[in-house]
Amino acid sequence: MTAFETLKNYLSYDFVIFAIIVGILVSLCAALLGVSLVLKRYSMIGDGLSHVAFGAMAVAAVLKVTPMYFALPVTVLAAVLLLRAGRNTKIKGDAAIAVISVGAMAAGYLIMNIFSTNANVSGDVCTTLFGSTSILTLSRDDVIMCTVLAAAVIIIYVLFYNKLFAVTFDEAFTAATGTKASLYNLLLAVVTAVVIVLAMNLVGALLISALIIFPALSSMRLFKSFFKVIISSAVIAVVCSVIGIFVSVIYDTPVGSTIVMADAAVFALSAAVSALSGKSSA
Repeated sequence: MTAFETLKNYLSYDFVIFAIIVGILVSLCAALLGVSLVLKRYSMIGDGLSHVAFGAMAVAAVLKVTPMYFALPVTVLAAVLLLRAGRNTKIKGDAAIAVISVGAMAAGYLIMNIFSTNANVSGDVCTTLFGSTSILTLSRDDVIMCTVLAAAVIIIYVLFYNKLFAVTFDEAFTAATGTKASLYNLLLAVVTAVVIVLAMNLVGALLISALIIFPALSSMRLFKSFFKVIISSAVIAVVCSVIGIFVSVIYDTPVGSTIVMADAAVFALSAAVSALSGKSSA
């Protein structure tokens, strides 16, 4: 059976269609936010929040509650705390991310080991960290929830595009014009937390920041206009996500890692194109 025939056969299954839908939506949202986060030097907030989401999901597993319902408010709260801690002169932004993320991940792993009733704790941890199988085991309710949350993120981004653009490039000037820059920074952090929780099923806790960083960096090496970078980043993210899922289904490779490697390959290609054309790196 050829690769095309194998793929055609798998596309008849609901779980593959569900994975593609969620993969496209999550990658699109991560790419939209990624441009602003990278330009504001907030890109590692995704990594920090993903560790918090891991800890929250570990607690949810012990409490036997739906992981996403529990992890979402916890991660949003962590985003608010990170934003406020980053303004604290005693705890700089990168230190605040390290303190919260490492602490949350350590607590999550400890809780899973102490309270888990599943004999295969290592398998559970691997799935949560790398998204090995969870994207292929989504239920219809999971897909509906992901679709609603992703739609909310996209609508918020479109409605507040001009404000987010202004805050991204010149926060001080934006505040001086009367715009509540801190409010839009908070909005950006909260929406990022939502995307992080959605992405847990796609690539796992350790690879989420790649969805945020790679498409944005790739686009910045090809275009200089903010709008063009946004559109290009979204296209790259969606294409890489679909390719990653297809390759994973056909060749039985880990979904999250395959998607990230597709993003990394596009980044390498865009960097080479930028170098050959003489464009400076973003």
